[in-house]
Amino acid sequence: MDDPSRRLLIGPATLTLAGIALFAAAPGLGDLVNLPPDGVAALVLHHATGVWMFLALAWLAARCCDLLLGRVTVISRNGVPFPRVFTDLVRAALFGAAAVIILLVVFRQPATGLITVSSVVIAVIGFALRNVISDLFSGIALGVDHPYRIGDWIETVQGSAGRVSEITWRTTRLTDRNGFVIVVPNGLVAGQRLINYGGGERDYRVALRVPLDATLPAARAKRILLSGALAAGRRNAGLAPDALLAEYGDGSAIYLVRFRVPDYGRENACRDDVASWVLNALHCAGQTIQRGGPDAPCPVPWNSPQEALLMQVDLFRGFDAAERADLAARLRPRELAADQVVVRQGDPGDFLYVLAEGLLNVEIVRDGAVAIRDRIAPGEIFGEISLLTGQPRAATITAAFESVVYEIHREDLDPILRRRPEIVEGLATVMAERQASNARYGSKPETVTAAVRDDLLARLRHLFGL
Repeated sequence: MDDPSRRLLIGPATLTLAGIALFAAAPGLGDLVNLPPDGVAALVLHHATGVWMFLALAWLAARCCDLLLGRVTVISRNGVPFPRVFTDLVRAALFGAAAVIILLVVFRQPATGLITVSSVVIAVIGFALRNVISDLFSGIALGVDHPYRIGDWIETVQGSAGRVSEITWRTTRLTDRNGFVIVVPNGLVAGQRLINYGGGERDYRVALRVPLDATLPAARAKRILLSGALAAGRRNAGLAPDALLAEYGDGSAIYLVRFRVPDYGRENACRDDVASWVLNALHCAGQTIQRGGPDAPCPVPWNSPQEALLMQVDLFRGFDAAERADLAARLRPRELAADQVVVRQGDPGDFLYVLAEGLLNVEIVRDGAVAIRDRIAPGEIFGEISLLTGQPRAATITAAFESVVYEIHREDLDPILRRRPEIVEGLATVMAERQASNARYGSKPETVTAAVRDDLLARLRHLFGL
């Protein structure tokens, strides 16, 4: 079977054979047309065919090297091509050698004079283009060492971080996370610290610094921070977070929330997600970020941790301050040990729960198989469908580690709903969305429709006599 890559050799091979033939036949051609052997015309014919032959040979050798490097790439470099600066260097060396041979063989220039003139020219050019030459040789060194490849995310000099899009003789071109192109001289890349984040085939760890009140017990602080970071993992797989107490300073305890980033291009998005969920977990626990020194004021828009928790629940954000305070006073705390079952699928439901601290696992049994559907994060409610409609529990929920939930009984909501019946509509919407979410794991997926919402709304109004 014909190899298409070999067709690239047809042109230079043809010119090389023609050049060799003409160079060898040049004396005979001169005699054939009665050219004087020492005449200008014969000399021009000799020089032209000689230049043709050696340049064609250099072109053929360059094409052969390209094919050879391509084969080596496929066999031993996992399809990653050699840097362009390396292949350009090989071509330059071949054509440079051809030029020297042409001067020595075709034009019969003395080697001593050639070396002398070349040395002077090289010295002048080297002094004038010293920075360019430095970048050039740095590019050669980078091409040999391969500290990064096309597609890698790297960080070089300050403010120069992005994905490698091109490596040339003098520069490395980067495309940053905003789409801007950064051109960095290879001399700067080789002379500065270089961080290679990879091209997405490996992850790396970053950390968020979170200053908290030093009086907060370390075990509880770590649990709150970890629950937020794990909640962010529901949309970003592979974060593998942990929380560490790093140091004390200015009356605050500095914690590190560490997590893994799968790709440098997604680092900002991962940081935003983790930071948002960590802040949400802190607010649900009635805590805030510590600012300044120990005497720095840190005002909060709540009077108790329970009120802070209710402010994070979408269902209760429509409550005014008095209603929120009234419901917060009725909340019943329940501390959970790791792996403790909160509710079990199929059991009757008497309470609505709000998760304040920790993380909960949700398991649903369908046709005898258990699927971990999701995780419940701080500030999220569960058990509302069973409490408000009388249906059995739709899932088994267990604590991933030590957690705190608050129970809300039907009689806790009754006086508020009677005063504010419009809240029932929001409750019906949340319940309809939750039912549709649970149905995705059954045999008949559902969507949130007006009919489902209206049916739940009618049940709630009947249940509370509205």
